[in-house]
Amino acid sequence: MTAWSVEFTSDAEEDLAKIDRMSRKRIIQKLEWLGNNFDSVFPIPLHGAYREFYKLRVGDWRIFYTVGWKKRCITVCYIDRRDKVYKA
Repeated sequence: MTAWSVEFTSDAEEDLAKIDRMSRKRIIQKLEWLGNNFDSVFPIPLHGAYREFYKLRVGDWRIFYTVGWKKRCITVCYIDRRDKVYKA
């Protein structure tokens, strides 16, 4: 099966730019893995105010993303530390 594309919103790009180099590298590697393995992954949906998003965990970091099922596209919308991400 072909890989899913991974795109970033401008907000997510800004979030990624603020993260230290090692964590940023881990996040990018995990997103590449997600794009290559999305067909065998069960996406974790969020609830409440965040119900349109799915989440991906990378250590203390959380990545909120949406899925374009027909276009096979994962759009990263927000990246932040676990202790901050749910308070936005």
